[in-house]
Amino acid sequence: MAFEFRSEAFQAELGAATPLEHVLRARYPEASWNAIRRLVGTGKVSIGAQIATEPRVMVAPGSQIQIRMTAPKPKPGGSNGLDQILFCDRHVVVVRKPVGISSVAHEDEPTSLQEQLRVWLSEQERRPCPPLEVVHRLDKVTSGVMVFARNRASQAELKDQFRAHTTGRFYTAVAHGVVHDATLVFRLIRNRGDGLRGVTTDPNRGVHSVTHVTAREQLQRCTVLQCRLETGRTHQIRIHLAAIGHPLVGDAVYGRGFEGPAIECPRTLLHASHLSFSHPVQRQQRLSFDDPLPPDFESWLSRERAALAGRPSAPYNER
Repeated sequence: MAFEFRSEAFQAELGAATPLEHVLRARYPEASWNAIRRLVGTGKVSIGAQIATEPRVMVAPGSQIQIRMTAPKPKPGGSNGLDQILFCDRHVVVVRKPVGISSVAHEDEPTSLQEQLRVWLSEQERRPCPPLEVVHRLDKVTSGVMVFARNRASQAELKDQFRAHTTGRFYTAVAHGVVHDATLVFRLIRNRGDGLRGVTTDPNRGVHSVTHVTAREQLQRCTVLQCRLETGRTHQIRIHLAAIGHPLVGDAVYGRGFEGPAIECPRTLLHASHLSFSHPVQRQQRLSFDDPLPPDFESWLSRERAALAGRPSAPYNER
């Protein structure tokens, strides 16, 4: 007999941030994992005032969980904030950034993830949400996990962690050719002479930057990499890999002038796959988030793997 949930509210008694599905399984040990995931996916569970439809969203200790069995199922095509937000409380919001949108407000962009989240949070919490404070940025061409602060005090604390290199930041990247494990150290400048950011050997110019690169998979024409940021300069990974002759696949900016065989790809293959940091208020609490590769990224990799194995591959699907 299928387990029957009931409408109720309870407080998450946790020692650390925990995925929602694990919180619910601890509350309802008789329920199957599939039943719990259906409950969440149909919009019946809220964390505080926010509806959660992602079973793996992280729940902070002391959060109020509410189950409303009469809640309507979310409409298809509704706010994508439901699926993008991984964690949210009064101090921070962690989100999956899709490719193709600016992460922060910019006068040259019609919208930004920062503004879309503010509007969505205002709707969910039924009160005006102040502008979200910028902690770090992801390029428009980059997807993946990032954090915004919800007040100045949290922003200052998180920025201190980024400056002290106590955060965990890992990216998945695909670069042209054969790339070996390396620690890339360059001084970055705003203009290398053609209007683009670049590197310099002049010790009196630019800013210090360090990227740790680990080769994860060698394909026929390219290498899948894990990149760990030690510093977080603008376009750092893209510039570093281009500087050693292995620009990212799909990078039309820093890939120009590449002398090797061109690899066609409709997007830059760079994804912020992991982010971890200490909560800005409950500092003993370490928050950790992993974001799997988006479907378009995985689809492209599948085609390259098929080519390496000598198998026919399906046409690339951007959706």
